[in-house]
Amino acid sequence: MRARQWVGAIDSREGGRRRESGSKERKEEKGQGGERRHPPTQATAVGPGSLATRTPSPHGGSSDRVRAVETPASPRGVSDWPPEDPILTLVPPLRCRQANASGWEPPLNTSEEACSPPPPNSTRCPHGWDYSGLPVLTSNMVTQWDLVCERGWEVTLEQILFLLGFACGYLGLGHPTDRVGRRGVVLLALGLAGPCGVGGAAAGSPPGLTALRFLLGFMLAGADLGLYLTRLELCEPSQRLRAVLAGELMGVVGQFLLLGLALACKDWRLLLRLITAPCILFLLYGWPDLFLESSRWLLVSRRTKEAQAVLRVLAQRNRPQGEPLGDEAEEALRDLENTCPLPATAQISLSALLGCRNIWKNLLILGFTTFIAHGIRHCYQLVGGVGRKSQVDFNLYSLLAGGTAGLACVFLGVTVDRFGRRGILLLTMTLTGIASLVLLGLRDYLNDAAVTAFSVLGLFFSHAAGVLSVLLAAEVIPTTVRGRGLGLILALGALGQLSGPVQRLHAGRGAFLQHVVLAACALLCILSIMLLPESKRKALPEALRDGELCRRPSLLRPPPPTRCDHVPLLATPTPAL
Repeated sequence: MRARQWVGAIDSREGGRRRESGSKERKEEKGQGGERRHPPTQATAVGPGSLATRTPSPHGGSSDRVRAVETPASPRGVSDWPPEDPILTLVPPLRCRQANASGWEPPLNTSEEACSPPPPNSTRCPHGWDYSGLPVLTSNMVTQWDLVCERGWEVTLEQILFLLGFACGYLGLGHPTDRVGRRGVVLLALGLAGPCGVGGAAAGSPPGLTALRFLLGFMLAGADLGLYLTRLELCEPSQRLRAVLAGELMGVVGQFLLLGLALACKDWRLLLRLITAPCILFLLYGWPDLFLESSRWLLVSRRTKEAQAVLRVLAQRNRPQGEPLGDEAEEALRDLENTCPLPATAQISLSALLGCRNIWKNLLILGFTTFIAHGIRHCYQLVGGVGRKSQVDFNLYSLLAGGTAGLACVFLGVTVDRFGRRGILLLTMTLTGIASLVLLGLRDYLNDAAVTAFSVLGLFFSHAAGVLSVLLAAEVIPTTVRGRGLGLILALGALGQLSGPVQRLHAGRGAFLQHVVLAACALLCILSIMLLPESKRKALPEALRDGELCRRPSLLRPPPPTRCDHVPLLATPTPAL
């Protein structure tokens, strides 16, 4: 009841403000004695998660109904919004065409008027639609098949299924990465991603494109998961953070490259071919000794001979060309057979996995944090001095989103190894919650510059929290089940991103209440993060028992010497290497 009263009060304040703005403009126009004209509809970006058609009202003021879809809220790293989807699903301002003696001529109606219910015994816009102001591309799937008005739900369905493809891929291919290997899943996923993308570019109907986009998301999720695990497991403890952030920064570079390709080719089908067809070339990674399997996973899976071969190749690459391995290195490789008393991955029973309460606790906390960090991003709306041209707005928000993600990675690289994973995760989630509370409570009293500043801060810290929660989860999950555990965490991040499309499916109703719930959950994450272990510069857990030992020490009794984490609640000293 209180939530409804809050929403009603906010709606009434917004309506009063618009009426006051409209009355002032009418007075000014009457005083000037000029002719009142209806300016054309403009595409105005109102936030990182939506592109609205801001339609000037004939009585002054403006109508801010969101007609169409997303601009990129953040670049795609291991757990972000898929980067090419917003470009394909942007809905431009539309006008209904009318037939007259001179041919097709767009009338001066607005997008809202064009989608209003038609008169009895008539059809809406029988002669088709006229689109204008589409940024970056000259056409996309919306303009190709007229997915507007009563067919607008098909656009949102494509967005939802694309994200569900990522979630299903993370969940479904997590188990094969633990059974078959990281390398095999990456090669299979990349090999199939190319045909799915090229097939989507040749699709002749929205259902066919939606189905192929779902499969494309499924395959890209498998490649993303396998590559993340391989980067993490091939590095020593002091280099894990750098390897993960390097992958994130490459995702930011890919975001800018995608925008450049879209500006260059202008055709959405050609763009799909350009960004997915090269995936077939990644099958060359199957060449012997080019893309190596994770030696850590091979040792845990009792494939000692293969692990020795991989480590020998890595050792040879790190030595001057032509110089053989020393006797000490050869002896260390031979001793691997005697230093692997771990059970094979296939021998882990379901009952043993369900009995690992500490591992499940860490998964629950980090999964919840990842879900909130990705779900709250669309709540940060960017408003300011732009909004006159949709092309400028879209490019600005794309560059701002990519730049924010890149700066978040730089921030993590500077602070995490110094202050620890848990402390920086606690800081980023705290500031994310504060930015949400400020926007919720003080938006009516802040100018556009202040709202934009807090929105950028919210995007910055939520992206940092999402990247760091995934990294911490990968470092506390044992190698024997790391593929399944990390796949679950990344799937929750993809499901969190569904909050934006689902809200737009309901025409933006309940946005304020959704933001309140997500902000409250962000504050709840702050309390749960303090129950996590610290993994900074520590060896990765291998077996289930190693993962069970990585927990917070009790606050009431001294921890046993077998625990992994002996630090106080927030202090994270750097262990000796």
